[in-house]
Parts: sequence; structure tokens; C-alpha cells
Amino acid sequence: MNNRLAAKAVLSLGLGLALVPGAALAHTGVMPHDHSGLAAGLMHPLSGIDHLAAMVAVGLWATSLGRRAMLIVPAAFMAAMVVGAGIGWAGIELPAIEQVIAGSVVVLGLIATLQLRVPTAAASALVALFALFHGHAHGAEMPELAGPVAYGLGFLIATAALHAGGLGLGVIGARAGGAFARLPGAAVTLTGLALFAGL
Repeated sequence: MNNRLAAKAVLSLGLGLALVPGAALAHTGVMPHDHSGLAAGLMHPLSGIDHLAAMVAVGLWATSLGRRAMLIVPAAFMAAMVVGAGIGWAGIELPAIEQVIAGSVVVLGLIATLQLRVPTAAASALVALFALFHGHAHGAEMPELAGPVAYGLGFLIATAALHAGGLGLGVIGARAGGAFARLPGAAVTLTGLALFAGL
């Protein structure tokens, strides 16, 4: 039974990554045809494998930290992402955005793989730092005709769904136990390394 649960976890992550459209087009302004705001915001975290993988990894790591962290760590990511989106929307530049975003995928994937145990506050601070850069990308690439409130709500909903997916994979992995619990994090790490190779 444990092996079957682990297989489902890996298959779910693999299918999720495979269904992401145009991983190489992560930040090229590819947006849905509906630029009203909500639809564009919903699609932006899904338009690049960098956002998708990092947000799933946040959920994976939070699961290994315990029940309290399962709420607080993703919430810290989302709150900091809103701040970063505001910075990006205002046109304020952050250094090495693409490198930091790709690096966040590698680091969060490694942490999730190792199931690194740290205080919830420390985990929240680290994911918040990375979220500033992910949020900046969301804000800087908001379509001109999109309303910022609807757009922001859209990317928050998508981010929460990705965190929830990571939490679910983490729970399945924990039930499976052993090396199988580390496979989704390893997949995220490899994704981050591939992103770095493409920069």
C-alpha cells in the first residue's frame, strides 16, 4: 500500500509538471486571452514551471514541519508575494530576478527532499524572501488592461491551490514513508536545475 501511495504522489507531480504550458516561456508575457484581471492572475503562476514548482515545494516542506507550519508557511509566502507584486507593479526593479526565482526552486526542492527541520518562523522568513521575487514577476507582468485587485486575487487563488497540492503530496509521501516521501522534492530540485541551465 505504501508503494502505491508513493507512486500516486510521484505520478501526480509528474503530470502536473507535464501539463504546464511552455515551461521555457515562463516570463515572456504569455497570458490568457481574457485580460480582465482574474483570469490573467489565475493563469500567471501556472504559465511557468518555475512558479508552479516553487509553490508546490512550499507545501511539501510545510507538511514535513508539522500542522502549525502547514498553514503559517504557505500564508507567509502568499503575504510576501503580494508585497512583491506591488513592488513589481510600481516598476521598482529587484536584482537578478530570474536567477533568484530559479534558485528558489532548487533550494526549496532540496529542503523538501531533505525534509529540513527548522522553526516555523525561520521557514516562513525564507519562503517570504523567495516570494518577494515571485510576486515581483507577477506584478511586473500584469496585463495593462487588467484590474490589479482582480489580478491579485487570481494569482493568490492559483498560489493557494499549488500550495494545497504540495501539502497533499507531502501527506501522501509521509504515509508512504522512506525514500518515496522524498521523490516529489527531488523532482522539484531537478526542475530548478533545468531552469538554471536554461538561463
